Amino acid sequence: MKKILICLISLVVCRSVNAQEGAPLKANMDKVNLEFRLDAGGRPVYAVYYGTQPVINPSHLGIKLLNDSDFYGHFQIAGTERKTVDETWDPVWGEVKHIRNHYEQLTVHLKQQNSPKRLLDIVFRVFADGVGFRYEFPVQHDLKYFVVSDELTEFALTGDNKTFWIPGDYDSNEYPYTTSPISQVDASVLAKSATDIAVRYVPDKYGIQTPLMMKTTDGLYLNIHEAALQNYTSMQLHVDTKTYKLTANLVADAVGNKAYMRAPCHTPWRTIIVSNKAEDILASKMILNLNEPSKIENTSWIKPMKFVGVWWEMQTGKSTWSYTNNLDTLDANGKLIPSGKHGATTANVERYIDFAAKNGIKGVLVEGWNTGWEEWFGNWAEKPFDFVTPYPDFDIKAITDYAAARGVKMIMHNETSGAATNFERLMDTSFKFMKSYGYVAVKTGYVGKIIPRGEHHDDQWMVDHYIRVAQKAAQYQVMVDMHEPVRPTGLQRTYPNWMACEAGRGNEYNAFSTGNNPNHETIMPFTRLMGGPMDYTPGIFKIKGYSTDVPTRQVHTTLAKQMALYVTMYSPVQMAADIPDNYEKHMDAFQFIKDVAVDWDDTKIIEAEPGEYITTARKEKGADSWFIGAITNATGRNAAIPLDFLDKGKKYVAIIYADAPDADWQNNPEAYQINKYLVDDKTKLNVKLANGGGAAISIMPATDADKGLKMYK
Repeated sequence: MKKILICLISLVVCRSVNAQEGAPLKANMDKVNLEFRLDAGGRPVYAVYYGTQPVINPSHLGIKLLNDSDFYGHFQIAGTERKTVDETWDPVWGEVKHIRNHYEQLTVHLKQQNSPKRLLDIVFRVFADGVGFRYEFPVQHDLKYFVVSDELTEFALTGDNKTFWIPGDYDSNEYPYTTSPISQVDASVLAKSATDIAVRYVPDKYGIQTPLMMKTTDGLYLNIHEAALQNYTSMQLHVDTKTYKLTANLVADAVGNKAYMRAPCHTPWRTIIVSNKAEDILASKMILNLNEPSKIENTSWIKPMKFVGVWWEMQTGKSTWSYTNNLDTLDANGKLIPSGKHGATTANVERYIDFAAKNGIKGVLVEGWNTGWEEWFGNWAEKPFDFVTPYPDFDIKAITDYAAARGVKMIMHNETSGAATNFERLMDTSFKFMKSYGYVAVKTGYVGKIIPRGEHHDDQWMVDHYIRVAQKAAQYQVMVDMHEPVRPTGLQRTYPNWMACEAGRGNEYNAFSTGNNPNHETIMPFTRLMGGPMDYTPGIFKIKGYSTDVPTRQVHTTLAKQMALYVTMYSPVQMAADIPDNYEKHMDAFQFIKDVAVDWDDTKIIEAEPGEYITTARKEKGADSWFIGAITNATGRNAAIPLDFLDKGKKYVAIIYADAPDADWQNNPEAYQINKYLVDDKTKLNVKLANGGGAAISIMPATDADKGLKMYK
């Protein structure tokens, strides 16, 4: 990543007791204001305002250490530092070409008054769209190696906010969202009923997950999360349903501890993003800005891409991951007897490669190619996979050659079944194997209980494991898409080969469960996607009748909405998730998936309201093409889309892929219409979205061949 401008840096060191005597320390940027003080017991207290409106009422801060119940109080302010930073940097890939990082930083140096007079720094960064803060532990004689037993960070809300939440689960983020006042949070109900989630553990009835999206009664939009999660455990939130106070609830490890640290060190940033416009929440780059620049010097090999794959057919029961039905069923020669339903066969993979090559899709993912799938899940097994041994019907050399001859890159799949220790032992072996066959990317998976046994998907050991995977992949120049990890916190800036994650309830839940509610995709960008891209696997065209298990099962969107998700659900790696047969019946609509970009120079959030609708426009990187996605919840609406972001005085061709007049996500989900018009920067599109529907629009510069088209009116 290239830092291209640093405008102003100022540093002030001062000794102050003002905040101890009642006058708070302050920092601000535009409308966002921070105040800090110590209470009568020497405990740190902060508050956040948007203009004159309270956002976070006075709230305590602090860290509790194992075998030391006194570390979070009896502080005095030993000094403060201030600086203002205004710089611009370019991401390797992303939603915009340039990102401005502008903040005022206040560092408060604290020293305990009682022996052994330990030190703690709290660093605040105030942006125009919110506040980030973290705890820093400087070098000191009486604090070197230590264990965090709890974090006392509070977020005292100003009222009974409308909240979009999922349970605070140590092992899964794949719940459907509940929308309720914060006072009505009860995570136990959903935790017990969500039997479609393989592994779940919700120890706190009032525990909820971040990123947490809320709307106050006076119209402020508020998002709470964390940034740069490394060398620490992930943060969930405990809700006091009577006082509306949220408290950090750190994910514990196998012995109940939260984090193991060595000074000098620091926690992740705690983030509060706030605005009176929902669109500003989605446009915020604060979490990215709180992460460190890229640690990968040469990033030329990191290339966003679209891909197809042997995946949805297995999710829907048409084929299987496993080669045989039972490892104990052998023929007379002692060889496994194939079931006849295995999806990752040489012939079937070549069919996907042909489809990708024909349609300009760069990659092909294959799941179920390697031995171990017969007993991979539910046994808590230490070594379910070796990551290098293909099934007898998967000729990896022939497939590699076949793909290379057609200009298609293969994407590896490494499911671990939660056995992270096994993967760690074999990472070098696995990545060398990928490199030898020219695989440019890998999709990892962690379905199952974690090994080391007793650890959780979101605790410190696993947080560090995911980073080790990204680092090892970078050594072999392999891009990574992780499934079932901790939810992202902006580390794609630091490790730009870490392209995407699942870490949320993806489109796959429409294949094997009750599915995703029609409002699901209007919530996810405000929650899960705040920390980073999601491999949501959009693009399902056969909306009904795809399940071999439950004939009535369906995707809870229209076909047009599935296309719109390529724009509204950002990812630099986007899967055309359906099987080729279903696309070939709708090649006119599939044209949008062929055309839509995956890397962007600019993004405009045109209109948004969490749980209701989102309309997003994005400009293709290095090109003059724009793509728009508009989606709604179960209620149909008209999307008003001004095109004032287009170059003035220039004509464009807009192709509008929209719901048909009689489309409906329940009754007529596959009905769509395609219309083509000339447009310019004065055009305002008015597109009807069906119940559970959407629209996808491509806008490209007009040519002489387009002169006969009508202007949109």
